[in-house]
Amino acid sequence: MNETGRPQDFPLSNPRADRVRDVAKLAGRPARLRRGEFLVEGPQAVREALKLHQQRLAAGAPGIVTEVFASEACLDRYPEFDGLAEGTDARLATEDVLAAMADTVNPQGIVAVCRFVDVSLTDVLDAGPRLIAVLCQVRDPGNAGTVLRAADSAGADAVVLTGSSVDIYNPKAVRSTAGSLFHLPVVIGADVAEVVAACKERGIGVLAADGYGALNLDTLQDGSARRRLTGDGPETGYDLAAPTAWLFGNEAQGLSEEELALAEHRVAVPIYGAAESLNLGTAATVCLYASARSQQEPAAQPADR
Repeated sequence: MNETGRPQDFPLSNPRADRVRDVAKLAGRPARLRRGEFLVEGPQAVREALKLHQQRLAAGAPGIVTEVFASEACLDRYPEFDGLAEGTDARLATEDVLAAMADTVNPQGIVAVCRFVDVSLTDVLDAGPRLIAVLCQVRDPGNAGTVLRAADSAGADAVVLTGSSVDIYNPKAVRSTAGSLFHLPVVIGADVAEVVAACKERGIGVLAADGYGALNLDTLQDGSARRRLTGDGPETGYDLAAPTAWLFGNEAQGLSEEELALAEHRVAVPIYGAAESLNLGTAATVCLYASARSQQEPAAQPADR
């Protein structure tokens, strides 16, 4: 960095340099696991990574960003990176170098290397969460990233991925989160039975998103809204205002019978049109927002006497 905070003025220009190849290797899982690092591409994701990095440093904790490589054009367009990249190994790089590092053809002018950010299930549960998304055997990186982004948008407290799910540090998954990976705790490699048992021990209800579920999501949401507003409401089988962990299944097969059996209730998202089903990302978004809305309803007020 120079005195203005901008990376030094001699950009990396050789796409075949060892340093460039080392960064590019993070597109593969073996290198990620060996080094405990992953690749972050594009202004939005890198910005959120750097914000978390600075927050941790300010709190006296280790940062998460180890290297940043950016083009001059990117820094001109996004001057905030000059300050955010302080405390990292920041370098200017040509577009050819960035393309060689990145998993995409067009990395949008900036690439960062970050340390893993996942946390333990115990850390998540000890924080008293009210809304958790659990991904069971979700294999597509784009779907996993989309659900994580939806969970972040709905104000969920954590996302848990089972050991049979995709690696959330896959470059495509990281891109799909659009920076949300750096906003909420993520647990990886979990055993779904252990997750469910731990949730139940702490009074967290467990719902399975299932197209054939006996409970209707709209009915649950309506009942929770009336109960919160009036102090009374119809018995719907489950109060969405309660702390809840949602189980979401594989893109093609959904949740297995074993996974469904772990849940307290199976909940279906009603379909009013001719579509056979909803895709994973859409179903997860609808379910998480239903819980989030119910949990944020104003409490019932005592009636005037």
